[in-house]
Amino acid sequence: MLGTFQQSNLRIEVEASEVDIRHSLLRPAEFQQWLAPQTFSAGLPDQLASGTVYTSWLGPLAIQHRVDLAEPNGLRLLLSQGIDGYHEWYWGEGWIQSCLAGVSILPLSLGQTLSLLRLQQFLKSK
Repeated sequence: MLGTFQQSNLRIEVEASEVDIRHSLLRPAEFQQWLAPQTFSAGLPDQLASGTVYTSWLGPLAIQHRVDLAEPNGLRLLLSQGIDGYHEWYWGEGWIQSCLAGVSILPLSLGQTLSLLRLQQFLKSK
């Protein structure tokens, strides 16, 4: 894998309930809205569960996601192809934490920050 090892941990406050946060992270119909311009493979289930595998694209770069853990307050994705690593999400009433580590040519902390800000705005507009 080309790139460098990168690691970033971010936690933000959001004006949203725990349930709204959970739905925004575990339901493809919702996360596809705030993760645009990323596109996703067809045939995703209504809600992510352990063992689900899907691909996202950021332009020509593909990233495969394998759901390792999907719980009421946590999600762990194992990443391969464009990013070799993992992305963990944890949340509760009014907060979200994102932990991302992997090898990639992409600027992971920048992408993670932009994604969290987009999620924050998405939740605020609900």
